[in-house]
Amino acid sequence: MNMLLCLVFLILPLSSCYGLSQEAGYLHKMKLGFDDPDGFFHSWTGDDSPCSWTGVTCSEPGSTGSVVSVDLSNANIAGPFPVVLCMLNEIKFISFFNNSVNGSLSDELTSCRKLEHLNLAQNYLTGELPESLPELTELKVLDLTGNNFSGEIPASYGRFQSLEVISLVDNLISGKIPAVVGNITTLKQLNLSYNPFTAGEIPAEIGRLKNLEVLWLTGCNLIGPIPDSLSQLGQLVDLDLAINKLTGSIPSSLTELRNVVQIELYNNSLTGELPKMGWSKMTSLRLLDVSMNLLTGNVPEELCSLQLESLNLYENEFVGKFPDIISNSSNLYELRVFGNRFTGELPESLGKKSPLTWVDVSNNMFTGRIPGSLCDKGVLEEVLMIHNSFSGEIPGSFSKCRSLKRVRLGYNKLSGEVPVGFWGLPQVSLLELVENSLSGGIGKTIAGAGNLSTLNIAHNKFSGELPDEIGFLDSLNEFSGSNNMFSGSLPASIVNLEQLTKLDLHNNGFTGGLPSGISSLKKLNELDLANNKLSGNIPDKIGELSVLNYLDLSRNQFSGKIPVGLQNLRLNQLNLSSNSLTGDIPPVYAKKMYITSFLGNPGLCGDIEGLCDGKNVTRNVGYIWLLRSIFVLTGCILIIGVGWFFWRYKNFKKSKDSIDKSKWTLMSFHKLSFSEYEILGALDEDNVIGSGSSGKVYRVVLSNGDAVAVKKLWSSSKKGDDEDLENGSVSTSVLDNGFEAEVETLGKIRHKNIVRLWCCCSTRTCKLLVYEYMPNGSLGDLLHSSKSGLLDWPTRYKIAVDAAEGLAYLHHDCVPAIVHRDVKSNNILLDGDFGARVADFGVAKVVDGNEKGGNSMSVIAGSCGYIAPEYAYTLRVNEKSDIYSFGVVILELVTGKLPVDPEFGEKDLVKWVCTTLDQKGVDVVLDPKLDSCFKEEICKVLNVGLLCTSPLPINRPSMRRVVKMLQEIGSVNPMRFVSKDGKLTPYYYDDASDHGSVA
Repeated sequence: MNMLLCLVFLILPLSSCYGLSQEAGYLHKMKLGFDDPDGFFHSWTGDDSPCSWTGVTCSEPGSTGSVVSVDLSNANIAGPFPVVLCMLNEIKFISFFNNSVNGSLSDELTSCRKLEHLNLAQNYLTGELPESLPELTELKVLDLTGNNFSGEIPASYGRFQSLEVISLVDNLISGKIPAVVGNITTLKQLNLSYNPFTAGEIPAEIGRLKNLEVLWLTGCNLIGPIPDSLSQLGQLVDLDLAINKLTGSIPSSLTELRNVVQIELYNNSLTGELPKMGWSKMTSLRLLDVSMNLLTGNVPEELCSLQLESLNLYENEFVGKFPDIISNSSNLYELRVFGNRFTGELPESLGKKSPLTWVDVSNNMFTGRIPGSLCDKGVLEEVLMIHNSFSGEIPGSFSKCRSLKRVRLGYNKLSGEVPVGFWGLPQVSLLELVENSLSGGIGKTIAGAGNLSTLNIAHNKFSGELPDEIGFLDSLNEFSGSNNMFSGSLPASIVNLEQLTKLDLHNNGFTGGLPSGISSLKKLNELDLANNKLSGNIPDKIGELSVLNYLDLSRNQFSGKIPVGLQNLRLNQLNLSSNSLTGDIPPVYAKKMYITSFLGNPGLCGDIEGLCDGKNVTRNVGYIWLLRSIFVLTGCILIIGVGWFFWRYKNFKKSKDSIDKSKWTLMSFHKLSFSEYEILGALDEDNVIGSGSSGKVYRVVLSNGDAVAVKKLWSSSKKGDDEDLENGSVSTSVLDNGFEAEVETLGKIRHKNIVRLWCCCSTRTCKLLVYEYMPNGSLGDLLHSSKSGLLDWPTRYKIAVDAAEGLAYLHHDCVPAIVHRDVKSNNILLDGDFGARVADFGVAKVVDGNEKGGNSMSVIAGSCGYIAPEYAYTLRVNEKSDIYSFGVVILELVTGKLPVDPEFGEKDLVKWVCTTLDQKGVDVVLDPKLDSCFKEEICKVLNVGLLCTSPLPINRPSMRRVVKMLQEIGSVNPMRFVSKDGKLTPYYYDDASDHGSVA
C-alpha cells in the first residue's frame, strides 16, 4: 500500500511537468506568429515552465499549476490573434490591450471554454463580431474598444450567460442597437459609444438590466425620447447619452436613479423643463451635464440642493434667477451656465463653501455685483462673465486669488478702480475687462503678471500713464487699450515685449514720439495708435517689422517724411492720414488706391491724382505729359513687336504654355503692386518650385524685385497638361471646387499665421492663385530633409505655436468657423525667419454651427497619417479632425519622423509614439538632433501632441486651448477624469470657457 502511494506521488509531478512543457510549446507557437520589434518575448526561452515568463500567470506559484492568464498589454507586438491560446485548457484571462493585433476573430475562439476575461482593445482587428462568442459561457469581460469591427451586433449576443462588461467603443459597428442586449441580465457595464449606428431609439429593453452600473451610449446616432424604462436601472452609477439626437423632455422618472453619480445628456435636442421634483432622492448625484440642448424654464432648487461637484447647463434657454441654495454645496468645483437667459443676481455666497475652480456665467442677463466669495477656497482658475450686466466694482478679494489663470469680465457695467493687486496675479494668462466703465490707472503691480498673454482693457475710462512695468511682461501677446483716457508718452520699456503681436491703443491721449527701439517687436502684426497726440518722425526702423500687416497712425501729429522702409512691409491696412507728414510718398504707395491712407497731410505730394495741390500739378503737367507720351509710344512699339514674336512662336512651336491674357479676370484681396500680366508672363517650367495633388507652383519675381508664389490648379481631366487649359471641352468641376474653396477661405482671412492670398486670376478653364512667397518652403520638406538641422528646438516650438494660432483663428474667430481638413507639415509654410503660415485651403469647409457634430462630407479629404480615426468612417467634418492632424504635426516636430514610415510597420506615427513611450521610454521617441537641454520643454509639447491625437474626438482640446497649453508649456489641463470601465476616462470638457469672441 505504501509503495502504491509513493508511485502516485511520483507520477503526479511528472504529469504536471509534462503539462507545463506542452503549454510552453503552445506559447512558443503563439510567439512565432508575432512581430516583436521591442523584444517583449525575450524571457520566453529555455525554461520548460512558462510560469516565470513575462505576462504569463499560472494557477499555482512557482513552476507548478497550469497557465491561467496571458497578459501582453502594451507589448508592441503585431500579428493575427493566436487561437492556439485556446489549447491552454485552464486559460481564463487573455489581454492584448494596445498592440497591433490584426485580422479578424474566428469562431475557433470559442474553444477557450473557461475564458472569463478577453481584452483586445486598441488594436487593428477588422471584420464582423463573431456570432459564436456567447458559447463562452464563463466569459465576464469582453473589451473590443478601439478596433475596426464592422457590421451589426449579432442577435446571438442576447444569449451571454455570465457577461458583466461589454465594451465596443470606437469601432465601425452599424445597424441599430439591438433589443436583445436587454437579455444579458448579468451585465454591469454596457459601453457602445462612438460607433456609426443607424439612427434608432434607445431600446426600452435595456431597462431589464437590473445589475447595470454603467450605461455609455455616447455618439451612437440615437433619436427619439429617453425611455422611462431606464428608471428601472436601480444600480446605475454612470449614465452617458451625450452627442446624439435625442428629443423630447428629460423624463421625471430618471430621478428614480438613486445610485447614479454622473448623468451626461449634453449635445442633444432635448426640450422642455428639467423635472421639478424628485431630485432629492438622487443623493449620490455629483456630476450633471445637460448642456447644448433646447431646455427651458427655471433650474429647480431641489436639484441645486444636492451636493453637486459639476453642473453644466450651458447653451440652453433657461430663464429666471439662479437658485441661491447652490452656495451650500461643499463639493462644487465647476459651474458652467453660459448661453442662457438667467436674470437677477448670482448667489451672494457662491464659493464660500465650495472649492470652485471653473465658473462661466457668460452670455446671460445677470445683474448686481460679482460675488466676492468666488475664490474663498483659493483654487479658482477661471472666472468668465462676459456679456451680462454686472455692476459695481471688481471684488477686492480677487487681488488675493493667486490661482486665477483666465479672467473675462468684459461687456458688463463694472465701474470704479481695479484693485491694485488684481493687475499682478502671477498665473493669469488672459485678463479681459473690455467695455465697462472702469477707471483709474494700470497699477505698477502688473510687473508680477509674468504669465499674462492677453490684456484687453479697451472701451473703459482708464487714465494716467502706462507704467514702465508693462515692459516686464515677457509673455504678453496682445495688448488692447483703445478708447480710454490714457495720457503721457508710450513707455520706452514697451519695446521689450518681444512676444507682442497686437498693440491697439487708438483713441487715447498719448503724446511724444514712437519708441526708438520699436524694431525689436519682431512679432508685431497689428499696430493701431490712431487718434492720439503722438508727434515726431515715424522711425524708419518700423520697416523692419517683417510680419506687420496692419498699421494705423492716423489722426496724430507726426511730421517729417514717410519712412522709405515702409516699402518692405506687406500691409493689409495702412493709414497715415491727418498728420503733418511732408515730402514724397514712397513709390510702392504712390498709387491712387492708397490715396485715403495719406489724406490730411498738406505737405505730402506724390503721383496720386487729387492728393497734390494745384500748383504742383500745373508745374509738372507738361513734363509728365511728355514723359507719358514717350512711354506710351515706346510701349506700343514693344507690344507690337512682342506680339508679333509670340504669334510667330506659337504657330511655329504650337506651344502648350501660351495663354490668351485678354480672357483673364483678376480678383484682388489686398492692395497690389503688380498686375496680372507680370504673373502670366512668368509661368514657365524654369520657375516651377513644386507640384502637388492640387496643382503646380511657380516662383515669380516681380519687376520691383519681390517674389510671389503662383499655384496653377490642375484641370480635372489631365493633371499637369496645360493643353486642357485652352480647350473648352474640359469638365472643370473639380478645378472649380478647389479654387472656390481656396478663394472663399483665404480671400476673407487676415491673420499673421495664415498664408496671404494676394489675388486670383481665372479663365473658364484655368485658375491661378497668387500667394505671398515663403522662402523656406514647407515645414515637411525642411524637417524631413538633410537641412533639418536648421530647425533647432526653439525654432520648432515657434513653428508649433504659430501654426496653432493660425488654426485657432480659423476655428474660433471666423464666423462661421472654418475647418482646414488637410492639416499637415507640407501645408505649413515658413518665411525667412521661420515664422509659420497655414496654407493650402483647397478642401477647407465652413462648419455650419447648426449642424451638431459637424458637416457630412461625401469623400475623405486629408493625407495619409494625418486623418483622424473617426473621420475615415463617419465623414463628419468638425474642428476635432483638424486638431488630430495638428497633433500629428507636433509629433513630427518632436520626433523628426514622418507620419507614416516603413520602420513603423503597420503603425502610423501616433501609434508608434504611444507604444514606444510605453516600452522604451521618452528618450527613444525624441529627435536625437534636438539639444537635450530642452528635454523638459520638449516633453511638455509632446504631451500636447498626444492629447490632440486622442482616439476619441471628445478628449481632444480646442485649438484655442492648444495655443494656450503651448504658450504655457503644458501647465493647463482642460479635463477632469472619472472612472469608466475601471479606467480613468476624461470627463467631457469641450473648452466651454472659450466660447464667445475675442475682442
